Amino acid sequence: MNLPEPPPAFRQPTPSERPWWWRLEDADGAEVTLSGEAADEYADRRFASQADAESWIGETWSELKGAGVVAVTLMELDRVVYGPMSLSA
Repeated sequence: MNLPEPPPAFRQPTPSERPWWWRLEDADGAEVTLSGEAADEYADRRFASQADAESWIGETWSELKGAGVVAVTLMELDRVVYGPMSLSA
């Protein structure tokens, strides 16, 4: 028996539905892998629009910095939009 695809509200969005994300980087430009509570809160966040992604980084940059992130790069799928952008004030 083939069941229909679950509605969007009940499944994880696909990357094409939420193509915007932040690459979290250390001082050498390597991607940072968060762990523990920081990973649960901030890792693998994807956004439907550039504005949503930029609002999120504006609200969370200090927490990310506290978790060891030095810079961020805005990505749309695999394309660099801009960055790296330092999280230092």
